[in-house]
Amino acid sequence: MEMEMEMRAEEDIEIGEDITPPLTPLAFALHDSLLSSHCSSCFSLLPPHPFPPLHFNPTFPHNPHHVLSSSSSFYCSPLCSTSDSPLHVSSAEPHLLHLLQSHPSTYPHGDSSDLRAALRLLHSLPATRPSARIAGLLTNHHKLLHHHDHHRIRDGARAMFLASKMRDEAPNVCSDNSSSVSPDDAVLEEAALCLVLTNAVEVQDKTGRTLGISVYGPSFCWINHSCSPNACYRFLVSPPPPTCSAEKTPLRIAPFGQGTQIESGVCSNNVFIKECGSYGPRVIVRSIKRIKKGEEVTVTYADLLQPKAMRQSELWSRYRFICSCTRCSASPLTYVDQVLEEISAANFNSSSLSSDINFDRDKATQRLTDYIDDAIDDYLSIGDPESSSVRLEHVLTQGLSDKQSECKEETSQLTYWLHPLHHLSLNAYTTLASAYKIRATDLSALYSKMDDHLLNALDLSRTSTAYSLLLAGATHHLFRSESSLIVSVANFWSSAGESLLTLARNSVWSQFVQRDLPVSNPSSTGKYRCPNCSLADKFETDSFHGQVRYADFDYVSNEFVDCVTNFTQNVWNFLGLGCQYLRVVKNPIDFSWLGTIRYSSVGEDIVRSSGTEVASKCGAGRRISGSEAEGYNNQVRMCLFKLGVHCLLYGGYLASICYGNSHLTRNVDKILDLEESIESLS
Repeated sequence: MEMEMEMRAEEDIEIGEDITPPLTPLAFALHDSLLSSHCSSCFSLLPPHPFPPLHFNPTFPHNPHHVLSSSSSFYCSPLCSTSDSPLHVSSAEPHLLHLLQSHPSTYPHGDSSDLRAALRLLHSLPATRPSARIAGLLTNHHKLLHHHDHHRIRDGARAMFLASKMRDEAPNVCSDNSSSVSPDDAVLEEAALCLVLTNAVEVQDKTGRTLGISVYGPSFCWINHSCSPNACYRFLVSPPPPTCSAEKTPLRIAPFGQGTQIESGVCSNNVFIKECGSYGPRVIVRSIKRIKKGEEVTVTYADLLQPKAMRQSELWSRYRFICSCTRCSASPLTYVDQVLEEISAANFNSSSLSSDINFDRDKATQRLTDYIDDAIDDYLSIGDPESSSVRLEHVLTQGLSDKQSECKEETSQLTYWLHPLHHLSLNAYTTLASAYKIRATDLSALYSKMDDHLLNALDLSRTSTAYSLLLAGATHHLFRSESSLIVSVANFWSSAGESLLTLARNSVWSQFVQRDLPVSNPSSTGKYRCPNCSLADKFETDSFHGQVRYADFDYVSNEFVDCVTNFTQNVWNFLGLGCQYLRVVKNPIDFSWLGTIRYSSVGEDIVRSSGTEVASKCGAGRRISGSEAEGYNNQVRMCLFKLGVHCLLYGGYLASICYGNSHLTRNVDKILDLEESIESLS
């Protein structure tokens, strides 16, 4: 990733348009854990009978010991095997994997994908000495070697050097003592590894799972970072097409900067488009805002739902630069950055609960972060979703006191409260939605008869859906002030839609409602056409013409919010049944109830309304009461269904801006599948 060069638009670009053709990488590598399950060339999932690499070394064809007997890579097709095998073997990648397996102390820093990508880069490029740039890309060699993680670079470079010697001489050249390799021996390897650490991006599949890393040429890596970017990128993780398609999508950006052509060797834009037939995961850059001719094109290198301080820390730690984009330079902080870090404090010993108390915000933030990270770890690492749920809802509802965070100290009675839009609150909602879903699934799997356990499972699913909808609404509220959050918001709306539709089709509803849910024929989009908005009509028309139009983006978004707000008002009390925190959230879509940022905190509202009573088991492990069961009726179920359809449609609409029309089509298919399930229950 670069911060000295930049790429600018060569023409006006509308929202939701591809800016580059599919770009093939200079170097790439799967993560170690996926080498046996994914194609080492295109990163797609392997078939039941994968293809091994071709075992030959074009440099030393007569020396069989230069090729390891055990395969370290597999391929999805003969094309991928033929394309990638020569580089795989010649770059010393299998030798490196053998070295690290037989002598783990050589590189005790975990995953080796950075090292393997650097070996591939070295073998592909004509570099014979380290420099500030290799193939036009900044190495950051000097900066990274003075970083706190410089041991990782030194050890990695030594391991790369030894692997190359194993390839060139004999497999047994390695010993346990890699310190015999001096820094001067591996200086070129150090530079290549620094280049990878500076420029590599994590390759993700359509589900968001990280598969490995890839380094692209200047046409991608010269696109700078912004915390309010106007573009995003997506990966094509599939075998390369048999014919060239680059001509159909021109490169619409050009480099700009001092010494562009001299320093990088760029003579024309043609060098930015690699020859067709190349392999590896391809990347496409796409606009998420309107971009004027001559305007710089930017993407993000950080999580945009983090507050400013966290983004700055991450960018400095990894890339060694301080961001000065418009969002980071704003004074005072933008609304989004204010609420992402907003914390209030209350003193329980005081007769009044004021949020205007002076307190150490850094200390409070760290304690809240430690507590929530630990609670989330209960679920992700220990596998205890119930403990995680209870702890997260406890801190959201009661806040975190000094006494609670440091059991041995009772020096303060201050209690810290998170803003409902704080980034830690958003992390909690994400975990709670998933944890409750897992608990419901596990409970349903244990019992087949209709009894209290399945009713509790439905209860847990309802709470999961509530948190999923709250997460979507909260991030959409932020999105209306910072449109670059569109990628995250698209995913959250889609997830909320799936959760709502899954809840609406749950078979346990038959205990409460008659089998007369009105669902029309699912063969056309007419079934989910809404009389109050044009979402379905628009998407049906656009899909017919093969292209979604975004000129009326603001109008479509406003229509959606109005419609979803109306639906939510009819079901939110039902979704929040039994959960104290969800009951305090007046509306998960319209956050006008928050007032200004210096509001009377949610925690204070809970204390005022319920004293010291806390719902420590929100929606968990209890039978649905008679009054709550009244909420399980056909009217609520149909409203959940319609709300879910709207969320999925809008999530697909936003995703199509970021990734293309296929994501909208995928969400429509989900609606059809889930709708058929509901029809079968009716």
